[in-house]
Amino acid sequence: MSTQQSTTLHRPGSLSESLHDHWGVFLAEGIILALLGLAAILVPKLAGLVTTVFLGWLFLLAGTVSLIATFRTRSAAGFAWSLISALLAVLVGASLLWNPVQGLLSLTILLAVFFAADGILMIGLGFIYRRKFVGKWEWMMVNGVVDLVLAAFVIFGLPGSVVWTLGLIIGIDMVFGGGSLIAMALAARKDARN
Repeated sequence: MSTQQSTTLHRPGSLSESLHDHWGVFLAEGIILALLGLAAILVPKLAGLVTTVFLGWLFLLAGTVSLIATFRTRSAAGFAWSLISALLAVLVGASLLWNPVQGLLSLTILLAVFFAADGILMIGLGFIYRRKFVGKWEWMMVNGVVDLVLAAFVIFGLPGSVVWTLGLIIGIDMVFGGGSLIAMALAARKDARN
């Protein structure tokens, strides 16, 4: 790598530098999201009120973890995208906990909207990371596409077997989201050592 390329990639305030400086935060967020996703996959048959409350807490916790990580890395590129995604998760979680009796149909529609919006946000974040040089940015794009596929799955699965599919869908989304953050954090850590 030439001196000019090295200077460009590691100038103060650059995306590469901020990812190198905060890779541990991204790694921790990814691990927590993946673990929460695995928890959701392990209990997909919870019904009615229990499902609503459980998923509400998952979204609230995931959104809170994402908010904390986002504010700890506010100098990283894509801050606004990450902030919107985290706030969206917190709002979905809070609304599920606020009125858990409303029913699974409302929950399903709300989740479809969340996945569609989060998919668009993750794809946008992937484009930002691609332009700014980050290893494994493709995982953000994959996460966004998976979110959009999950949104379509929820919408076209109505009113079918909503009870057992919702936990599974949430789990898959969180595992992919956590996996994309883990992959990017490890790539940033490896790049920082070189």
